[in-house]
Amino acid sequence: MKQAYHRTRLENGLRIVSAPRWGAESVAIGIWVGVGARHEPNRIGGAAHFLEHLIFKGTKHRSSRQIKEAIEGSGGSLNAFTDEEFTSVVAKVQAKDLDSAVEVLSDMVLNPELDSKEMEKERQVVLEEIRMVRDLPMHFVHDMLNALLWPGHPLGRDIAGTPASLGRIRRSDLVRFQSRYYRPRNVVIAACGRLNHRDLVEAVTRSWGKVAPGRPALCRKPSERQRQPRLKIENKETEQTHFSLGFHAFPRNHPDVHALSLLNVLLGGNMSSRLFQRVREEQGLAYEIGSQVKRFRDTGFFSISAGVEHKHLVRCLKTVMKELQRIQREPVSEREFGQAAEYMTGQVLFALEDTVEHMCWIGECEMLLGRVQPAEVILDQMSRVRRPDLTRAARTVLRSNGLSLAVIGPVKKQVRSQIAGLLGAAA
Repeated sequence: MKQAYHRTRLENGLRIVSAPRWGAESVAIGIWVGVGARHEPNRIGGAAHFLEHLIFKGTKHRSSRQIKEAIEGSGGSLNAFTDEEFTSVVAKVQAKDLDSAVEVLSDMVLNPELDSKEMEKERQVVLEEIRMVRDLPMHFVHDMLNALLWPGHPLGRDIAGTPASLGRIRRSDLVRFQSRYYRPRNVVIAACGRLNHRDLVEAVTRSWGKVAPGRPALCRKPSERQRQPRLKIENKETEQTHFSLGFHAFPRNHPDVHALSLLNVLLGGNMSSRLFQRVREEQGLAYEIGSQVKRFRDTGFFSISAGVEHKHLVRCLKTVMKELQRIQREPVSEREFGQAAEYMTGQVLFALEDTVEHMCWIGECEMLLGRVQPAEVILDQMSRVRRPDLTRAARTVLRSNGLSLAVIGPVKKQVRSQIAGLLGAAA
């Protein structure tokens, strides 16, 4: 049975999308604000993430404790996250509590108190978060890769900012940031579960109907110009050497996005993938190795990451690059292609069984594409991918001169030279 989607646009520009599911007992609801790390001036890098933290600290009508008890005290859950292109505040509640959840989340987004004392305490919390990531090389290596892919651009910056930029953010900066971006024309409210769309619209209208429209957030397009490989090594005493290598890839609406997703499955998306088989199963070089695809409005990236014993770094990189070259030269077999396609189809269907995941699907689609993409449409598009499409995507994305490599570990001078030589040979 096809999932029905409903969409309403209020007069002030706010969009409401829903996926009713009457077999559920709960409703997942999210307020999606179209501002993230890439919209920030360098001076206040991390402002979107900092503000996301602070909206939990109280509004003009509720204390921090009252916010949490309003959701959790009725058996619900409350969360939020900041991305490069949006900020999302999410709750999952019993169906009977939908109106209350809409009102509470809306209050958090529209009326944050931004108390100066709470701000200073939370600044320290975020600073500890930044330090924590930097102490975890398997995570921080991804931030290093982003900086290589987009040097000097907000996409190349940590979403939480830096200790320096975090220290520069003042209350007046966040007040301006919230009043500029947290406005109806820049907001999507999405819900999935046991709900009536008309009731949802009425609840949203009570909180948002009289709010001035505002205007959508704008951001600078990143450059993808790269003529030779880029390398960044952070020499650090670690138990493993961690690396992440990446390439610029397709934006969200590119015709080859599904081909690249299939390429991701084949190379490093699961335990059947080529890299998992070659690097872990056959050579025993890593406990975990995998790949990922990230898409933005106007760009994207494909990356491969692993942690290895220090002495195996160069060998592992050679194995990875050999597989990247092979998938560009040799057509994928029908059997391997079919298995990867079935896996990708299953992952889409499994994700949409969960009301929170389904809400995130429609909220993100509406926010970044301006429309909801039904699962059957996505699956149909995926089914049209053919083996030559995969080869074309591989040759377009996996260009040797477009490779960027970030490494964290006790890398000796000789190994550094070997890595530089490997990248030079590849180019």
